[in-house]
Amino acid sequence: MLDQSSEINLLSTESFKATHDGQGLALYTLTNANGCVAQITNYGARIVALWVPDKEGKMRDVVLGFSSISEYLTTNDKYHGAIIGRYANRIAKGRFILDNKTYRLALNNDTNHLHGGEKGFESRVWSVAQKQTHKITLTYTSKHLQEGYPGNLTVQVLYELTDDNALTIEYKAVTDQNTVVNLTNHAFFNLKGEGNGSILDHYVKIPADTFIPVTADLIPTGKLDPVEGTPFDFRNAKRIKDEINSGYEQLVIAKGYDHSYVLQNNGQLAFAAEVSEKSSGIQMKVLTDQPGMQLYTGNFLDGSSIGKSGQAYQKRDAFCLETQHYPDSPNQDLFPSTILTPQQEYRSTTVYKFGIGG
Repeated sequence: MLDQSSEINLLSTESFKATHDGQGLALYTLTNANGCVAQITNYGARIVALWVPDKEGKMRDVVLGFSSISEYLTTNDKYHGAIIGRYANRIAKGRFILDNKTYRLALNNDTNHLHGGEKGFESRVWSVAQKQTHKITLTYTSKHLQEGYPGNLTVQVLYELTDDNALTIEYKAVTDQNTVVNLTNHAFFNLKGEGNGSILDHYVKIPADTFIPVTADLIPTGKLDPVEGTPFDFRNAKRIKDEINSGYEQLVIAKGYDHSYVLQNNGQLAFAAEVSEKSSGIQMKVLTDQPGMQLYTGNFLDGSSIGKSGQAYQKRDAFCLETQHYPDSPNQDLFPSTILTPQQEYRSTTVYKFGIGG
């Protein structure tokens, strides 16, 4: 039962009022019948805060982020809570071939392309198409050859905070010429609460038999490896810390978990992960219709960013579960296609559902 005296420190709407690229920025607040709160900004269509009850009924903000828009505009950790596109994750050597034409993208991750480029969807101002108490719809049109991608792509993202304490994200996109699309949300979670330290004691369950190994520069090898007998086996729940420092080659390469899991959902909304933390009692379940999900354990957080609670974000102070297509799919013939044509509509749903468990 929710402790009605539990204080929620809402971020100030005034601290998110600004102009960027000639467009207005703002902060929007969603609530549900149980007192949960999500705060969303149209800068990057990002989740800024997400308050859910712990086992004692006290509200905890389980998403990392910053207290003002100025911090989001200047931080090096620019992906916090944002919608990522046009292509989430990495594209090898920043290029791909589509319809016999080579498209060249920004090399913003060493020799590769990451998360849509130098100025991906996380750095764009989105328009608010509709706002209600419990949901908000944001839209953005990415112009032809923006960051190197072909076609004018119009994207719509709906956030809905439901009365079963779930934050649902629904994606839609249409294009006027063939292009590649891979969208996700890059929320950094900590079920102890933002600013409360390491996530190494979180228990994780992922019902995946295979994962995607990567090369030294975090590009898929093209293989799907079985999780059986490796630290990547989360089919039975275990703590993140149990094997993250095991010396296993793939964990050494990525400085922790930063890999995609292969989900067997046949394109239908289905269970993809469960994370729980004992001290708070908070449990988060992830459902998606995407073929993959990236587990990332905050390996590159380095203490240079100060979060909403005034605490520096250190390595492994958060985890991400980014539902998406596989990395580098435009260059991997054996991976599911990420091509979107003008005759199609891209549609996807992901649910982060919160409760007490574990």
